[in-house]
Amino acid sequence: MNRESHTTTEQHLGRYKKGVGTYEEKMPAFSRTYNEFTDQCFKDGALSKKQKHLMALGMSVYAQDEYCIIYHTKGCVDHGASEEELLETIAVATAFGSGAAFSQGATLVQEAFGEFAKELQ
Repeated sequence: MNRESHTTTEQHLGRYKKGVGTYEEKMPAFSRTYNEFTDQCFKDGALSKKQKHLMALGMSVYAQDEYCIIYHTKGCVDHGASEEELLETIAVATAFGSGAAFSQGATLVQEAFGEFAKELQ
């Protein structure tokens, strides 16, 4: 990884942490409750912290949430995920996203076209 892209990632994390800090100052009760909730969600349990961050990374990629992508990539790395595990996670997110597009196209788009085409006849 070149230094320029590493700096960009660090800048994103810095902006995120600064924004969260400001939000916590303005909304302390909500922030405390939210942080307690997410801490519970990411504790080791039937799934490890690594597995949970991999799941969150996949959802972040699918949602195209840049801050969560960076945050959970770091979580994956911090908990020992390999590059191969991250790449497989991205592949699953890609399959999920393309599967959703395919299923909507194969059903709703065709159904809507059939209905609208009848209206024009």
